[in-house]
Amino acid sequence: MTVSDRIRVKDVRVLSSNYATLKDTTFEWRRADGEWQTQTRETFDRGNAATLLPYHLKQRTVVLVKQFRYPAYVSGYDDLLIEAAAGLLDNEAPELRIRAEAEEEIGYRLGAISKIFEAFMSPGAVTEKMHFFVAEYEPEMRIGSGGGIAEEGEEIEVLEFPIEQALAMIDDGRIVDAKTIMLLQYAALHIFK
Repeated sequence: MTVSDRIRVKDVRVLSSNYATLKDTTFEWRRADGEWQTQTRETFDRGNAATLLPYHLKQRTVVLVKQFRYPAYVSGYDDLLIEAAAGLLDNEAPELRIRAEAEEEIGYRLGAISKIFEAFMSPGAVTEKMHFFVAEYEPEMRIGSGGGIAEEGEEIEVLEFPIEQALAMIDDGRIVDAKTIMLLQYAALHIFK
């Protein structure tokens, strides 16, 4: 039996469609014992995204960004967030979109990019699936200063850290972004072994 065999959607109401689409859905779920149970869930759909960790193997460094994130602030995080470059797909292929984000946010035009995995970031309420990439960078790949697109509200600082320092920043709480933690741990296990 598939999930499709176990769910009957009864009602979907759009609560908001401003920045993203917030829906309230009532459905019946067939439990493992065969009983049908009515449930209601809200889902937040802002589209899928891609993220990237550029690394320099010989120098043992990674490039990250630092920026203001309002949802983190209202959750009690009173600092700029250090994170991996990322962006919404906007109906483009993940690799094409992350290449554009790399140029916009960190100022690098990268060569080979490797997709390492996909993950749902908060599947209890958010529909977003993130596509994760890594790419080696060299100083000569820098084509600009990065910083994002001011018209889109971006004000991004580009950071370069030794991988050991970036991993230590997870331990001491300076890096608290999930996608960034996942990428740095991947790099520690598979790239900077």
